[in-house]
Amino acid sequence: MKHVLTIGEILVEIMALDPGNGFLEPISLVGPFASGAPAIFIDQVARLGQPCAIIGCVGNDDFGELCLRRLEADGVDISAIARDPARPTGSAFVRYRPDGQRDFVFNIRHSAAGSIAIDTASQAAIRACDHLHVMGTSLSSENLVETTIGAIETVRARGGTISFDPNIRGELLELPGLRQALKSVAMQADLFMPSGEELFLFSRADTERDAVAEVLDWGARAVVVKRGMDGASYFDREQAISIPAVPVGEVDPTGAGDCFGATFVTCWLRGIPPERALSLANAAGALAVRKKGPMEGVSTMGELETFLEVGQIEK
Repeated sequence: MKHVLTIGEILVEIMALDPGNGFLEPISLVGPFASGAPAIFIDQVARLGQPCAIIGCVGNDDFGELCLRRLEADGVDISAIARDPARPTGSAFVRYRPDGQRDFVFNIRHSAAGSIAIDTASQAAIRACDHLHVMGTSLSSENLVETTIGAIETVRARGGTISFDPNIRGELLELPGLRQALKSVAMQADLFMPSGEELFLFSRADTERDAVAEVLDWGARAVVVKRGMDGASYFDREQAISIPAVPVGEVDPTGAGDCFGATFVTCWLRGIPPERALSLANAAGALAVRKKGPMEGVSTMGELETFLEVGQIEK
């Protein structure tokens, strides 16, 4: 089985229990939960039984220990996760507004997550991997861009493949050099996985069809567009497939897109036909939103298959 690697932030998420606008007064919170988009992605990959690892950094604190224990328990190789004695583990405080949008207070860039560097353990992880998954959230600093581009070059030279999920908040696009870094990675991806309008981030096209064609002309083998409650679509040079989302009661949408991406990438690497891969990925996203906490709804392949077959599963 192909070995999957990702690079990026590992943090804890602490969530407000009640909806509201921001954190301007004392409120009830729940957490910490292990989190970080790359960490959620790789945890779901591991739960599906695929060999995998993550290059990251946590602080020498309880939050870091919580994340390490969770990832390792679910089957992720944590040997390339460093511990920074001088910086705390990254964190995100999250509160849902009454309209369903979210307010965040992040400590990522100046946390241990911001000090990711290539050392002996990370070099070994890069040499061992067959597929590298890149997320836009992990390109928010010059150091991370350099680390990621170097890893892409190494994996490519070894005949490995690359997938890319832009997964970027709009306000971050104005960070110096970020847009160019995102485009550089996008143009090297075998599998490009934007959410909705992210398809047009680097395109001059006005229509989805033309934007997909442009990405395929860059050299991508396939494009998967995530549409949330509207399902997902798959495109390559021969076919276009769209399937609806799986309707479920939503408790917490955080991590659903990462679980979708992890499941589709795993299926793609195993040669599962695109339509089936989309169905399984949609099921992973649906199960993810039924639990509070970003990793609490990750699923095994058996659970996904059962969910698609009978329409429900105890989680």
